[in-house]
Amino acid sequence: MSFSQDVKAEILRRKVSRNCCAAAAAYAIACFGKYFDDRGVVLQTENEGVAQFAQKMYARSGIAGTVLRKERTCGAIYEFSVKDPEQVQKMLALFGHTGRETTLRIRPDCFKCQNCVSFFVSTAFLCCGTATDPEKEYNIEFLSPRHSLSQQLEGILAQHEFNPHRAVRKGANTVYVKSSDHLEDLLTFMGATNASMRIMEQRMYNDMRNKTNRLSNCETANMGKTVQAAVQVRLAIQTLEEAGAMETLPKPLQQTARLRMQYPDLPLAKLAEKFDPPVSKAGLSHRLKRIQEAARRVSDPSGR
Repeated sequence: MSFSQDVKAEILRRKVSRNCCAAAAAYAIACFGKYFDDRGVVLQTENEGVAQFAQKMYARSGIAGTVLRKERTCGAIYEFSVKDPEQVQKMLALFGHTGRETTLRIRPDCFKCQNCVSFFVSTAFLCCGTATDPEKEYNIEFLSPRHSLSQQLEGILAQHEFNPHRAVRKGANTVYVKSSDHLEDLLTFMGATNASMRIMEQRMYNDMRNKTNRLSNCETANMGKTVQAAVQVRLAIQTLEEAGAMETLPKPLQQTARLRMQYPDLPLAKLAEKFDPPVSKAGLSHRLKRIQEAARRVSDPSGR
C-alpha cells in the first residue's frame, strides 16, 4: 500500500468511543463528500473500508445509509449515501443544517467534546486527503471543491498549530501541511501514530545522513539502530508529557528527559557531558531505559 493508504488504514482502526465523536465523523463525511444538501449526502471513494466506516458512523448517530459498489473501467468505486427523505431530515436536524444553504459552512456546535475535532479532521482526511511518502516529500493535503469549507478547515488546523497553507490547484481548493514537525503532530492528532513515527524516523535518518554523507565508512545499519533508539526515547518522553506523568519521575530522570529533547541529535557520550555533574554513558543509557519503562507503564497500566 502507499503511505497515504497506510494512514487511512490506521485511522480506520481507531476506536470511536463516544457517540458525539461518531457524529462529528459523520459530519465530516457530509462536509467533504460529493454533495450534502436537502437531497441527502453522498460520498464516493475507492476505499471500501472508508465507505463502510461512513455507514457505521451514521448508524451510530441513528441514521441509516447504504453502501453500493459501482464498477468502472479503471476499477470499482464505493458509494455511501443517505437519500431516504426521513433519514435525510434526521441527518439535517442532527447537523443543524437546512440543506438549502447557498454556502456550506462548518458548524462549531457540532463538536461536543475535545476529541470531536480530532475525529472530524481525521474523517475529512479519509474523504479527501492524501499523504506523500516521506521518503520523497513531507506533505499532507485536503482537497475540496468548496472554498468556504477549505477556509474553515485551514482555520481549524491553524487553531491547533499545525501551520496549514491553502492554495487553488486545477480548480480544487487545497489545504496542505508540509513541515515535518507539524506533519508528525497532525498525524498523531488524527490517530495515525505509526505514520507519525515513520515521518519522525525518516526525518531523523535524513538529518543524520546529511551530516554523515562525507564519511565513506558510514555504517547504515548502526545509523538505523541509533535513529530507532532516539525515536523510541522521544516518543516515550512525549507519552509521559501528554499523560502529565513527567513530574512523577525522579529528578534525575526529569533532567535526562529535558536534555534529551534539548539535544535530540547528540550521541550518548556527548549528551552525558551536558549533565552537571557529568554522568557516564552507561549511566545515561540506564536512565533512558527507565524513562521508556515509565512510558510503557503509563500506556498500559495493566502491564500486559
